[in-house]
Amino acid sequence: MANFNVYFNTKKYFISQLFSNFVPVKNKVFMANITFHNEPASTAGELPKVGTIAANFVAVGGDLKEKSLSDYQGQRVVLNIFPSVDTGVCAASVRRFNQEAANLPNTKVLCISKDLPFAMTRFCGAEGLNNVEVLSDFRGDFSKKYPLELLDTPLKGLLSRAVIVLDEEDRVLYTEQVEEITHEPDYEAVLSALK
Repeated sequence: MANFNVYFNTKKYFISQLFSNFVPVKNKVFMANITFHNEPASTAGELPKVGTIAANFVAVGGDLKEKSLSDYQGQRVVLNIFPSVDTGVCAASVRRFNQEAANLPNTKVLCISKDLPFAMTRFCGAEGLNNVEVLSDFRGDFSKKYPLELLDTPLKGLLSRAVIVLDEEDRVLYTEQVEEITHEPDYEAVLSALK
C-alpha cells in the first residue's frame, strides 16, 4: 500500500506541475496589437464585441461632474476615444465628429481621453465645437471597463485611438481599433453603422 501512495502522490504532483501554468481561455486577456509611428504598440485589452451590451462607465465632464454611460440611455452613442486632444490627429477627429454630429438625430458623440477636463473644454470652446461632449478618464473607470490604455510606446498610460458605436439600448453596433495611432478613424464606417 505504501508503494501505491508514493506512486499516486508522485503522479498527482507531476500532473499538478504540468497544468500549473494553464490559464483557462475565459480568463485570458487579449491585447490589441497596433502601431505608433509604425512601431508595435499594445493595449491592455480589446474592444467589446459587436452585439454585446456595452459596460457602464464613469468619466468626468467638462463641468467636473461625473457622467456615466447610463446618463445617455435611450440615445445612440458614439464613443470617440483618443490619446490627447493636444495632438493634431485627435483634434481633427473631434472636429470631424462635431461636424457629423449636427446631422445625427438622437445621437450623442462622447469624446473620451485622459486629458484633464479643462484642456478638453478649452479646446472645444476655442474651436466652437458644440455638438460633441468631452469626457475625461483622469479619475473615472472608463479604462478599466474598456481596456484601451496603451501599455508601451511614448504614449504609455494614455488611451489608444478607437471608436465604439452604441444603439439606444447600449448594444454595440460597430467598433474600430485604429491600427496606426497616428491615423484618423474610418468616419464613413461610423456613419454607416448609424444608418
